[in-house]
Amino acid sequence: MTGPDRTAPRSLWRDRRFRRFWAGQSVSQFGDRITELVLPLIAIGALNASANQMAWLTALIWTPNLLAILLGAWVDQRAHKRRLMILADLARAAVLLTVPVAWLAGAVTLGQLYAVALLMGAAGVLFNTAYPPFFVRLVPRASYVDANSKLSASRSASHVAGPAIGGALVQVLTAPVTVLLDALTFLMSAILIGRVAVDEAPAAAGNAAAPSLLQRAREGLSFVVRHPVLRATLGCAATVNFFTFVAGSGLIVLFANRALGLSAAAIGLAFGVGATGSLLGAVIAPRISRRFGVGRSIVVGAVLFPAPIAIAAAADGPLWVRAGALSAAEFLSGFGVMLFDVNLNSLQAAVIPDGMRSRVAGAYSTINYGIRPVGAVVGGLLATLISLRATLLIAAVGGALSLLWLLPSPIPGIRSLTSYSAAGAGAGAGAGAGAGAAAAAGAGRRRGELPLAVGALWCLASMPQKVRPRRQARGGVARCGEWGRLCTSCRCADVAGAVHAPSDDDRA
Repeated sequence: MTGPDRTAPRSLWRDRRFRRFWAGQSVSQFGDRITELVLPLIAIGALNASANQMAWLTALIWTPNLLAILLGAWVDQRAHKRRLMILADLARAAVLLTVPVAWLAGAVTLGQLYAVALLMGAAGVLFNTAYPPFFVRLVPRASYVDANSKLSASRSASHVAGPAIGGALVQVLTAPVTVLLDALTFLMSAILIGRVAVDEAPAAAGNAAAPSLLQRAREGLSFVVRHPVLRATLGCAATVNFFTFVAGSGLIVLFANRALGLSAAAIGLAFGVGATGSLLGAVIAPRISRRFGVGRSIVVGAVLFPAPIAIAAAADGPLWVRAGALSAAEFLSGFGVMLFDVNLNSLQAAVIPDGMRSRVAGAYSTINYGIRPVGAVVGGLLATLISLRATLLIAAVGGALSLLWLLPSPIPGIRSLTSYSAAGAGAGAGAGAGAGAAAAAGAGRRRGELPLAVGALWCLASMPQKVRPRRQARGGVARCGEWGRLCTSCRCADVAGAVHAPSDDDRA
């Protein structure tokens, strides 16, 4: 049995499979930071790219996310998610290898760099949509926060040291050779993931009546919209991303240089301090969530991520005060985003059923990442029409208001993933049952903790006839066919086709 115990906590330091995966992702993250520096340097230094051309180079990396909802629906039909992740890493390695080859042939063009950015983005979307089902098969539920903390810490560390390492490599080895090294990081990631054996869930059996790709994509989006936890987290994350991209690193740099009068060295130092805040946040996020709860940690992170932008926007006075304000803003924002991400990613892993993970990830990427370029464009327009300072203040306030998505939801009351699962999912539901847990907790509070039988009658009485659960006995297993509602009799996730253990009432 290669799958982890879904509830028992485990030291991930002793888990050889997780250590291999973590090592591969850490190496890949450092490679990403190097590429983010080197590709623009090639475009600027060798091809004399303009500001508009540089903007397109950045935008093309995010563009494939607009189709993530369809790709996620396709990935959900595939049995071997790990193979797709390996394929994505190998594809990224191959795409990057074309850059040094073209450089040696004297044939590097801006069009090629555009194609590299687009294909790298597409391979990244494939990896990210296949990743959630793989993650929950690799890590036990009780260790979700710890695992995401370690993975996020590696990402934060790559932001601290990656650009410096990349700059040094460019100076010593030249840009094309540095890109070659990044290609090797993806190859190493593919090898390490290939050595991580997991017990993957079987793909859905194909038949003539199977839903089309578009229908499956709609089902994934519909599931997110109807689920009280996922709807709130997507609305919150998309709002935060929109407003933080309104501010954008480019506008912050421009503001720090022109309005605050900081040198390039001072700005770089401030961003380095921000990266250390991210690293600290990723490391201590599990401790904070254990002390204050997963839900409250998400709420605090949702505010602490965007709000510190206002500190930089309001900075004035001596040079050291202005530089300190920018550093403090970056540090607090970096800490907040890790507190938000680590706990949010863990909660999402706990509530999404196995058969929906890639579709939900695709729907999330399409909206959450698709909103980022829109925010960047709006930020540029606002900075032109009003001022940089006012734009940053709008971004800080608007981002903090993402809190309004969370407060009416069950999220603030979620203490831990294990107790949350036990309260809402029932003993036999596994990962799929977690999807209804938030609704169960919230419904129980709103109904004054009614007895189970009364709660079941209330649920059925309030449900339209056409969407009442279809329950069929099949070898002692009950099935519910209604999307997104909690069936309080059997405590299932109520996902179409989800299998769960029947309650005593169901057996009777």
